[in-house]
Amino acid sequence: MSAAGVAYLAFDIESVTDGQLVSRLRYPEENLSANEAVRRYRDELLEERGNDFVPYTYQLPASLVVAKVGRDFRLLDLVALDEPKFRPHVIVENFWRGWEKHGRPTLVSFNGRGFDLPLLELAAFRYGLSVPGWFNVAARSFEQYRNRYNLDAHIDLQELLTNYGTTRCTGGLNLISNLLGKPGKMDVAGYMVQDLYDDGRLAEICDYCRCDVLDTYFVFLRSRVLIGALSLDEEQQIVAETKAWLEEQAQESDALRDYLGHWRDWDNPWP
Repeated sequence: MSAAGVAYLAFDIESVTDGQLVSRLRYPEENLSANEAVRRYRDELLEERGNDFVPYTYQLPASLVVAKVGRDFRLLDLVALDEPKFRPHVIVENFWRGWEKHGRPTLVSFNGRGFDLPLLELAAFRYGLSVPGWFNVAARSFEQYRNRYNLDAHIDLQELLTNYGTTRCTGGLNLISNLLGKPGKMDVAGYMVQDLYDDGRLAEICDYCRCDVLDTYFVFLRSRVLIGALSLDEEQQIVAETKAWLEEQAQESDALRDYLGHWRDWDNPWP
């Protein structure tokens, strides 16, 4: 859509529990299968906490989608890593190598600091990947890429909208996207991912991830209006261009057709 180089990588991960790890560490004497261990752990979490979301330390990526964005904030491409195989170690390697290949563009996420990036960092550790560009621990603290306030390295849109956790973003990305007329959650939600994975429905997980990344991208555009990097008219022009591009791509994508089917144009209150 644009000749500009990649300046931002908006991304999202869908992850699943490593059942063998859960079985080995939490139930070492019970010889549970991976699926049995995951079910038992989820049941325990549901009883203890009221939800069955397994901590990221026990999880692996099942899908990772990246939106490549130019310096002019226009969408360049939308890529699902290691599709259709979705091998966790390849997904993780492709993410970090892609970040380096494109010259370490600014990462853009929604709650990526609290979940996606810790998962990717731990996975890199697990798979023996070297990522010295990201772990530039010898740099001054404010120049380190993992510094919470280094916005050249990572823009967490949830952090921006909550003033770095001063408030809670009740409703999450789903609510924020809907403020802009974008679909948010449709037929799939995050709590369904593990069950979809267990049923072998990896393509559906990827489609869900792809739509979340589009929502993240449109929230990112509005955030640039908020901070003065784009005018509202410029943002609306980019949104229109992106919608036209999605309409072209939707000819070969059920997920994008569904996304556009739930699309609402932003209700502009200004005359």
